[in-house]
Amino acid sequence: MLARPLAQTSLLDAVRDLRRDVEATAFPLEIAGVDAARGSRARLVDQLDEHLVPRLTELSAPAVVVVAGSTGAGKSTLVNSLVGREVTAAGVLRPTTREPVLVHHPLDADLLSHHPVLEEVEAVAAETVPRGIAILDAPDLDSVLESNRDTAHRLLEAADLWLFVTTAARYGDALPWQVLEAAVERSTSVAMVLNRVPAASLPTVRGDLLDRLRVHGLAGSPLFVIPDVGPHAGPLAPSAVAPVLRWLTMLAGPDRARTVVARTLRGALDALRPWVDELAEAVQDQVDAAQHVARVLDDATTEPGAAAADTIAAGAVADGAVRARWAGLRAAKAPFARVVGRSGRVRGSARTGRARSAAAGPALVDLTESATAVLTAIGQRAGEELRAALTGPAAPAGGASVLARWPSHESGRAAAAERAARAWVGEGARVTRTVLAAGAADARRRAQVAKAVGEDALTAVALTAAAGVDDAAETVRALLGTAGDDLVTQLREDLVRRARAQVDVERTAADAALDDQDLAEDASSRLRLRLAVLKGLT
Repeated sequence: MLARPLAQTSLLDAVRDLRRDVEATAFPLEIAGVDAARGSRARLVDQLDEHLVPRLTELSAPAVVVVAGSTGAGKSTLVNSLVGREVTAAGVLRPTTREPVLVHHPLDADLLSHHPVLEEVEAVAAETVPRGIAILDAPDLDSVLESNRDTAHRLLEAADLWLFVTTAARYGDALPWQVLEAAVERSTSVAMVLNRVPAASLPTVRGDLLDRLRVHGLAGSPLFVIPDVGPHAGPLAPSAVAPVLRWLTMLAGPDRARTVVARTLRGALDALRPWVDELAEAVQDQVDAAQHVARVLDDATTEPGAAAADTIAAGAVADGAVRARWAGLRAAKAPFARVVGRSGRVRGSARTGRARSAAAGPALVDLTESATAVLTAIGQRAGEELRAALTGPAAPAGGASVLARWPSHESGRAAAAERAARAWVGEGARVTRTVLAAGAADARRRAQVAKAVGEDALTAVALTAAAGVDDAAETVRALLGTAGDDLVTQLREDLVRRARAQVDVERTAADAALDDQDLAEDASSRLRLRLAVLKGLT
């Protein structure tokens, strides 16, 4: 069988990729022009299916992308992450001498069968590798073995695309730049992956590396940054390598066949450009609408946040069971009836302290349950106000669509409120313990309080005061003076923060309604990248 032209093969792959992405493009928000966009999308899919795809029947071998770099740069981990499973040994598990690994789509096996690179590699088929791309994990450029270094350079010579991997600690090494200069001389397509970058040093390192790329004639080369995730085993998270995978998918094919395109296809392909541009603009309209909705929701959290603080300040947590429980504890002959004598001395012994702590247990339960109920109500009101912001004459475009996609949050709201309430009670115990242990000047007084009242009982009194029971606040003041006032203030402010956080929980839940790849910031770039591929081929 005669070999088929590479250009038509790449063009067919590009058109098929475009068709797949066009069909997968959704317009989830009901905004102006959405019906026309959906109709245009359907017609474009028909055009691709009925005319262009049938006329593009040629295939070519996949582009070989060599992943190269120095020792310890993370090449094998990157390859495994791009593929989605371990196909090449990484880290300390990798032997010093090993056969390079070439990973390809199973349907590309026949197309690769005569490729000269197969003489030096172990071929592995993986469904997750895009068709038309073969990813090759090369030996280290600075390997201790000369044979490995030679193999690495031979594989780079045979590559269609170079994917250089370096780290924040080693990007300045001389050897990689010497090899990259050779790529510039041959006009080889190159991208660089800057791996394991600490967040604090990212701006400095990225800026310096971009300067180096410009100096070496690689100003137009893509630079991908993978943050430092610390010690880990196995592949990186898919989101960490998604930009690299997109680049490989978009650029591998076109770079193999830019110059030869069938003349009879050019007219039809040229007609695709404004069509795809129009769809990309419609997708961008969806993205812009989603971002506007997000801003409206952000603004809509201001009033519920302030209302949440007012609710706590008004003593809502103290109302009901908490206030009744405190009244019972302060009744005649009850554990907290006479905590401080007229002389200011703390009344009671260690036995009294144990009794008071035992009596405080139910009070802590009441506090947890009341705080949970109040925080749940705050979240419910916030959720209602957020939804209300998306309705009515002033609602943003697409608001009704977001409401229709808004997930149920009842169970999540209650669970978040209970966690916050328990955390507040836990914070009360921690802060109380700190107060009792602090301060040399009044250490004797605090020791008396710890003995006659007990840590648990003092925690319950302080939380009751922070919830809004004034008599409890006076008791804490009588026991600890200004330190008691500070304790109550700190716990009340902590409760206010947690109340405001419940509003934020509702806002975060709303994001689930906007969590759609067709509403992502770079959604339109998928079609624009496909269009760029076609422009490069035609």
